[in-house]
Amino acid sequence: MAGRIARWGAVLGLGALWWWAVLRLALAADAGVLEGAVAAGGWGLSLLPVHCVPKARAAGAVGQGRWREAWSVSLATTASPRPRSDGGSDPS
Repeated sequence: MAGRIARWGAVLGLGALWWWAVLRLALAADAGVLEGAVAAGGWGLSLLPVHCVPKARAAGAVGQGRWREAWSVSLATTASPRPRSDGGSDPS
């Protein structure tokens, strides 16, 4: 219960801070960088839940363990060996 109250307090407090910054930017002639940063940061955070989905439901998500398979030694390709120093260069 205490965690829920603290979470709602933080949400309401940060929401009030954001509205203060937005209204100050719109109405006050002496609004500055602080208000702009708070307003832009709050706006950016408001977009986050819209674009985030669980990885299992995301279209085109990389499967579990895919990178482990790609980097494993058995599937890795080997590059050509370096030319020897006495081999010289082939004129083209």
